[in-house]
This record gives sequence, C-alpha cells and structure tokens, in this order.
Amino acid sequence: MCLEMYETERKELVDILIGKGISNQDLINVLLKIERHLFVPDIMKQHAYKDVALPIGMGQTISQPYTVAFMTQELDPRPGQKILEIGTGSGYQAAILSGMGARVFTIERHTDLYNSAMKIFDRMNLKIAARCSDGTIGWEEFSPFDGIIVTAGGPTVPVNLKKQLAVGGKLVIPIGDKKLQTLQVITKKSDTDFFTREVPYFTFVPLIGKEGWKEK
Repeated sequence: MCLEMYETERKELVDILIGKGISNQDLINVLLKIERHLFVPDIMKQHAYKDVALPIGMGQTISQPYTVAFMTQELDPRPGQKILEIGTGSGYQAAILSGMGARVFTIERHTDLYNSAMKIFDRMNLKIAARCSDGTIGWEEFSPFDGIIVTAGGPTVPVNLKKQLAVGGKLVIPIGDKKLQTLQVITKKSDTDFFTREVPYFTFVPLIGKEGWKEK
C-alpha cells in the first residue's frame, strides 16, 4: 500500500474518532501524524487504520484506536509532564504520548514485544524510557508521575501505582474481570484522597503481575 493511501486511511480513521467524541486538538494532530501501520505485524498492515484491536503476538494486541484516543484524552497529558505507561505492547500508545510532548516511561513484561517496540522507537527517534519488568509495581525510581496509563485490565488498582502518582495527577486503568472491565479515571487529590470516575464496557488483555492477575 502506498504512502498516500496510508495518509488517506489515517485521515479517515481520525475523522471516525472525532465523530466518536475525540475533541482534544493536540491529540488529533498527533493521531494524524503517528503512523499506526508501523506498529502492527506486516500481515496486519492492511487493517492498521481500521478502528479495531489487532494481534501483535504473545497473546497481546494493539488497542483499538478509539480506546487509545479515549484513554489519552482522559489522561490529558501536557508537554513536559512525566507519564508512566504500563504495558508497552506495540509501542503505539507510548508514541502518541511522546508526540504530545510528554516525558514517557513505559514498562513491558514480554521481552519480544519490548525489543520490538524499542526498535520502532529508535527508528522513529523517539526519546522514550523503557524497561522489561512487572508493570504492576511501577517504576519508583522516576516517581512521582504526573499521569499513569495502564493498557491491560486488572482485578484491582495496584497500590504501588497510586503511590507513584503525583498529587493532582491522573491514573487511567481498566478494572474488572478477564472478559470485561470498567475504565477508572482516578485523580489523586492528596496522599490519602482519590476521586474516581468510571466509564463502563471496555475489554483489555489481562494485567499480569504481582499486583495484577497471576500468570498461569
């Protein structure tokens, strides 16, 4: 597929996302710029600009574009803010956050996906800090974070992530069972006071780790 076709399909996808309520103009600009087809397996590139999740190996997916956009809009990252992503996956969400000017820290538990994402970041010259580890325990060394986004569904909100969130910051995380989750948008008012808003009916791969689901 030629570059012009990708550009046309990307614009059409963004128009669909706008129609679904994505209104943050900085986010829209980045969605128009970041090439999603670079983050999917070659066999899936023809589907890269459909508003669907796609398999990327290791039982994982690149999230539906609307889900990525919605979660990013809820997080509302600003230039210079430190954002922690749990679940690097393909690297697409991290690239969106970086494109919006955030200082991105991302954690992936699957070595193959971590290595693949790092190659894409290098190729795109994205300055993203990444490590291969258990994301449910966070990245205390660089905390507190202005925002934390979790791209897998957990049974409960990891305590470590709440601790590593800066006062005034937001944590966006899907919580529920392994089939269906509610997206929780948690604002940290103080070290002991959190405000939670819930958005129902999301489906993510399971959040595996010490403070998530246990690996079989």
